[in-house]
Amino acid sequence: MTMFSTLWSDIRLNWKAMVVTGLAVALLFQVLMLVALIVRFQALPNYVTTYDWFGNAAWIIQSTPSWRDILSIIWEEWLIEIGHMNYDYGSGISEWSLNVVPSRLLVLFVLGAMVSLCFALLRRDDCALATSRSLRATTGLGALFVATTNATMSWVVCCATPSWVVGLAMLGLGVSTSLALESMGPVLTFGGFGLLVATIMYLAWRKSRPSPAIKGVNAHA
Repeated sequence: MTMFSTLWSDIRLNWKAMVVTGLAVALLFQVLMLVALIVRFQALPNYVTTYDWFGNAAWIIQSTPSWRDILSIIWEEWLIEIGHMNYDYGSGISEWSLNVVPSRLLVLFVLGAMVSLCFALLRRDDCALATSRSLRATTGLGALFVATTNATMSWVVCCATPSWVVGLAMLGLGVSTSLALESMGPVLTFGGFGLLVATIMYLAWRKSRPSPAIKGVNAHA
């Protein structure tokens, strides 16, 4: 079997687990971000706002002439906002919030599906322990890059804009330094997916090779 036919065969075999894992990663990552915000700021959320994402997307399509702008604007549209409002300042100001963004959910779903496929291929691979550990580490690193750069938390100190660098600022990195790193998000995201794709292709290639026993039979023949 060729590498691509082997890969397609594994996808058909594991597609249900890939879908379940993708959904789990997308949803659990939202919970993890919310818990991180609660623990960091020692305050429970006191407001939830929902947005008409489909209506907003339709309005953006109707009112925006450029498809490039349409896609980039819709990509940043929110579905749900959960946060903590401080009412010491007039009508209130959102100190921190978690923003559920459908486009980020899609990215995280794809991430979970790819990680599931990676581990399914690893379970069926007969590579050495050291190689297996290296491949698992590569998978984990790629997943970390993608997940980190698709965090959608906001903090009033960081201009209240939902971004992955808010997590860095929450961990203690300087706010100005964190915001300066924001432009690296797409590079890290594509780099993370690149690592996952490379791992999947490598494992599919290994699996498509003839086994040593078959090689020996062919050599004697």
